[in-house]
Amino acid sequence: MKVVQSLQSLRDRFAASERMPLVFLGHGSPMNAIEDTKYSRGWTELGRQLPRPQAILVVSAHWVTTGTTLVDVSEMPAVIHDFYGFPNELYDQDYPADGHPELAREVVSLLSSHNGQEDDTWGLDHGSWSVLKFLFPKADVPVFQLSIDMSQDFEWHMEIGRVLSQLRDRGVLILGSGNIVHNLRALTPSGPPPDFAQSFDTMFTERLTERDFTALTDRKGMGSLLRQAHPTTEHYVPALTIAGASDSRDALTFLNDSFDLGSVSMRSFVFHA
Repeated sequence: MKVVQSLQSLRDRFAASERMPLVFLGHGSPMNAIEDTKYSRGWTELGRQLPRPQAILVVSAHWVTTGTTLVDVSEMPAVIHDFYGFPNELYDQDYPADGHPELAREVVSLLSSHNGQEDDTWGLDHGSWSVLKFLFPKADVPVFQLSIDMSQDFEWHMEIGRVLSQLRDRGVLILGSGNIVHNLRALTPSGPPPDFAQSFDTMFTERLTERDFTALTDRKGMGSLLRQAHPTTEHYVPALTIAGASDSRDALTFLNDSFDLGSVSMRSFVFHA
């Protein structure tokens, strides 16, 4: 019921909005792409409420680079099945959306101060297509990805969001895909999330609501709790980029605020007018 109420609130607000919203989705297991889950149902319902964008820019946890911020400029992004040991049905999944080379090259220019460079060898990894297939199932909106430079600090990635925020007024939906908590070493098939997972998820939610973004980029301040929640941080970074693209005019709505397999937070959020 909480998700339905939140989505109704979004629908009411979007009608008066000229700026595109900002979306962060906890994507979790690739199996969500082929199973009927509360998460995939939530993404479908969210897609019905979102205004139709002119293009989609995705920051996915699954495209990581070092020393560069790459932007996919391909005309038809390849669909990448970047996982192993899953059912054949998952490898048959396709998302035949066009790219947007012209806009992508503009993004490269915008990010010149952040080592922005063109790339036409990546495409759409499962952090993108596994949620886009529910948000925009016809694959009829151009989409392209932005890589995560893992050599940079958290503030760098939040600043990238600030740079990209101007795209919101040009009909571009900026979508982050990762997880607020992502520790595959602590997975459990049932039972409550471990204390560290719940604590980090709660801390993130409170700081984001208060717009205390300094706390969310403070590795030292988060200490061992961050290391437990994210043995590696590529699933955390997209949330920071989305937060960085927001401003004080935005309202904040949370969706799918639960855990999968114990230590994967599926919490998602939308900044909107």
